[in-house]
Amino acid sequence: MKATVYWLLCLSLMVVPACRGQHRGPGEIKGKAVASEVVARRGERQAGAALRLSSKVPTPALSDGQAPRLQVDSQAIAPGSGESTAAKQAKQILFGDLHVHTTFSADAFLMSLPILQGEGAHPPADACDFARYCSGLDFWSINDHAESLTPRRWRETQEAVRQCNALAGDPSDPDLVTYLGWEWTQVGLTPETHYGHKNVIFRDYLPGEVPTRPIAARGFTSRAMQRNPPFRLRYIMPLLDWPNRSYGRDFIYFGDELRGTPVCDTGVDTRKLPAACLEDAADPAELFAKLDQWGFDTLVIPHGTTWGIYTPGGVSFDKQLIGAQHDPEKQTLIEVYSGHGNSEEYRPWRAVEFDADGKARCPQPSKGYEPCCWRAGEIIRGRCEDPGSVECERLVAGARKNFLDAGVSGTLTVPGSTLDDWGDCGQCTDCFLPAYDYRPGDSVQYAMAISNFDDPGKPRRFRFGFIASSDNHSARPGTGYKEYNRQQMTEAAGAKNEAWYHRMNRSRPPGPESIPFDRDSGEFMPYQIINFERAASFFRTGGLVAVHSPGRDRDSIWDSLKRGEVYGTSGERILLWFDLLNSPAGVVPMGSQVTIGGAPQFRVRAVGSFKQEPGCPEHSLQGLSGERLQRLCRGECYNPGDERKLITRIEVVRIRPQRYEGEDVASLIEDPWKVMECPADPEGCVVSFSDDDPVSAERETIYYVRAIEEPSPAVNAAGFRCDYDEQGRCRNFNPCYGDYRTAYEDDCLSENEERAWSSPIFVSRG
Repeated sequence: MKATVYWLLCLSLMVVPACRGQHRGPGEIKGKAVASEVVARRGERQAGAALRLSSKVPTPALSDGQAPRLQVDSQAIAPGSGESTAAKQAKQILFGDLHVHTTFSADAFLMSLPILQGEGAHPPADACDFARYCSGLDFWSINDHAESLTPRRWRETQEAVRQCNALAGDPSDPDLVTYLGWEWTQVGLTPETHYGHKNVIFRDYLPGEVPTRPIAARGFTSRAMQRNPPFRLRYIMPLLDWPNRSYGRDFIYFGDELRGTPVCDTGVDTRKLPAACLEDAADPAELFAKLDQWGFDTLVIPHGTTWGIYTPGGVSFDKQLIGAQHDPEKQTLIEVYSGHGNSEEYRPWRAVEFDADGKARCPQPSKGYEPCCWRAGEIIRGRCEDPGSVECERLVAGARKNFLDAGVSGTLTVPGSTLDDWGDCGQCTDCFLPAYDYRPGDSVQYAMAISNFDDPGKPRRFRFGFIASSDNHSARPGTGYKEYNRQQMTEAAGAKNEAWYHRMNRSRPPGPESIPFDRDSGEFMPYQIINFERAASFFRTGGLVAVHSPGRDRDSIWDSLKRGEVYGTSGERILLWFDLLNSPAGVVPMGSQVTIGGAPQFRVRAVGSFKQEPGCPEHSLQGLSGERLQRLCRGECYNPGDERKLITRIEVVRIRPQRYEGEDVASLIEDPWKVMECPADPEGCVVSFSDDDPVSAERETIYYVRAIEEPSPAVNAAGFRCDYDEQGRCRNFNPCYGDYRTAYEDDCLSENEERAWSSPIFVSRG
């Protein structure tokens, strides 16, 4: 009876507050700074590990006439060279997360709904407490989607960042540094118009030091987030989930506030626009131009580049080297790994090919890879009465064309198809924790190998440093510290039971042929247009970014990021140093760009991460209430013991960027170029190598390393959990659903080799 009255009121009297919902604010930060002795202890343990490892490092031989040099951590400083006092200090490794969403992001709010097994709101305040007391990070940034940040939510985000920093203690030695930013969430529906997602992060965070409003991506993402929800979501679903009706209505209010905010005028200097409007940029060139107008110190970090859930097939990084689409001063880092998977590795296959006229065609399968357009045709072939008939071949060809025309929504063109029907099509079956529906033309290795020859005398190339982060959507920076609680620590989400699954998903019965997909028909909701059902098996706990920094303060960390003395990990706090030993300046670290006269000589040092103790350390138990600790951390915190995991091997990747237009990229990427086994020593591994290849002497060469840990269980490490036959075909397909079909308590654990990726060293001969 109460539900009926509520429904009638909402339909007839839309001004009733209970029907409209209300604004969910930024929350309240509960924890204060971690005690200085706890923070100091972290540094002492790391320094001890570095000292023990240094005893295994031989002193490098000096060239004739080279001045003796003082070796300080990974940096060489010549006595009397004029280096600053800060630069001469021994650097420590600090760990952070530069990709964090809260329920100020529309998709995060959606996933937090109880009907999707969500926990409810996780606002910015939760992220501060989580970073400080659950994951024990040194720094993090907030990166909610600019496309869903209203003026009010942007003001509240800034205030939350100010509060988190204000609680961090001495600014010269804080327990936690918080950076302000947003995500520019661009999605193009074709390879030519797709530039992808980028995190925009600022050094400073006080009023007058950051933009008045975030800058969203114009196009598909903004339209999707601002789209008016269908009748069943706005009115019917809150009724059917009566106990949580108020939260459901708050989600509708969230969208209504966004749709009620005017869009800024285009073609106007961003500094002259009113604060209370939604600003956007159509492509990276326009984004960089607007950031230039503001003039603030900014990092722009591409991420999720190979994640095919929103990335068109056939996309590549090439167009992002054209003109102003790349800013080498701001866009200096790239995210190799996140909780959405690995984007590092290049492969020569593609999800779609194009003929000389630019017409899309479906490639044939190759060993270990089946394009999903091909699989669409085979599903339809299996429904033919005579699979070998001309009519069946026509239906198969039509299915492949419809799939390609639909882009990332291709699975909707085969009515009644199941996850079993699609198998592991689209996946990189021999990559490390690959992103879903992998796009190798947008991989990090491909980006590092290509060149732009618009100026033939000066080829344009990317000079990225490598990081990793989480891309977490529940205000949980640094989720990879333990492999547990898949539903809270990853983006896995879905209907809480079968009834809700059918309420939320409109499916068509199987038919003998495929059907074209009409994106604008309104038949499908935004979360159906992209295939979260299949992607759920590829959501992992997040990665981390590590910096070699002389101090814990904001500026020291930022400067390390800007100069590329950084690396990424798959979530473990692996210690990693990668140095060139014989540069003209002596020993130089990862991220360096150098010209040398002879063969480069390198050294790698790596120490495994601490094995974790159960539960939370005492300072976490004292820092937050038991209730809040349980809600945020789920009973488990970063809680290192005294034993470290083993580093089993060091892998070296060598890339020689293109020297002429059209040079085959696959032949330029050697992965791995070298593999060096490590002894079973918990104190770590030290290896050295050089490159005497005469080909390397004739062209620029890029080197980076991976430090690999001993196997350990990890969430969703096996993807679809297939068994593969000798031809690389998936057998016993066993996906890890985000909804009720996989038990809520099942973390889908499989053995995994956690790792760290160094930033590259760029070497030229001269």
